[in-house]
Formats: sequence, C-alpha cells, structure tokens
Amino acid sequence: MDLKKLMVDTKAVWVEFPGLPGFEVEVANLSRKELTGLRKKCTTTKFDRKTRQAVENLDEDKFITEFTHSVVKNWKGLTLLHLETLLLIDIEGQDTSKELEYSLDNAETLVSSSSEFDTWLNEVVFDLDNFRSVRKEPVVRKAGAVLQE
Repeated sequence: MDLKKLMVDTKAVWVEFPGLPGFEVEVANLSRKELTGLRKKCTTTKFDRKTRQAVENLDEDKFITEFTHSVVKNWKGLTLLHLETLLLIDIEGQDTSKELEYSLDNAETLVSSSSEFDTWLNEVVFDLDNFRSVRKEPVVRKAGAVLQE
C-alpha cells in the first residue's frame, strides 16, 4: 500500500458556526503543501541595500484573498442578525431574518473584517478531526486490550 495514493490534498465539509444556530460554512482543509504554496504566491522578495540581504514580505491582503478562496467554499443561514454579531453593520430598516448570499467577495470581506470569524475559520480548517471520514461500523475493542490499558 502506497501512502501517496491514500493522501488527499483537500476535502470540503459543512461546519456549523458556534453560537449562531443555522449558520453553516462549507470549508476545505488545506494540506501543508497547499498552504506553503499560498504563502509563496503572496510573498515578495526585495533586496535591502542597508543590510545587503534579501527580505521577504508577505502581502497580507493578497494572502487573505487567496486563503479565503481556497478554504471558504459556501455558506448557508447567515442572516443579517447573525452578521451583526460578527461585524459592525447598519441593518436599520432591514429584515434581520434575510440571509446574506455567499459570494467570494462576501466571504473575503467577512474573513478580513471579522476577527471572530477569521479565528474560527483558522481553527476549523487546520483541525483534521473536522475532515475525517466517519466510520460506518463502531470499532469494538478486544477485552484483553481494555484490561491492558
């Protein structure tokens, strides 16, 4: 069995945002290889004449854009009332039960403007347990294994 054939670069799952019932986000896991590629894509190298060394600078805005496009695939249930808990917005005269549609632009704005959403997203995306396949059959331990523990 070859490990390379078993590996999956990315996998998307739906995860409920805690504290906002009904708001779910379809997120994709990033492999280390993909994350490194994103960082390289958003990093520029310039020569510093004073220190006479190459200096790398990460373009944070570009990184947020690329990261968001890679990990936020969709959402559902993001009402204006929910959105108001994540961002400072003006919803006066609006129906608070109206949902904000998913778009890449909306996702990018939410990630870059809401530190709570950005923090949650980073925790979810890099936690492999969120992307593991659910076993169809429960694993039954042998009696001897339980006694040895």
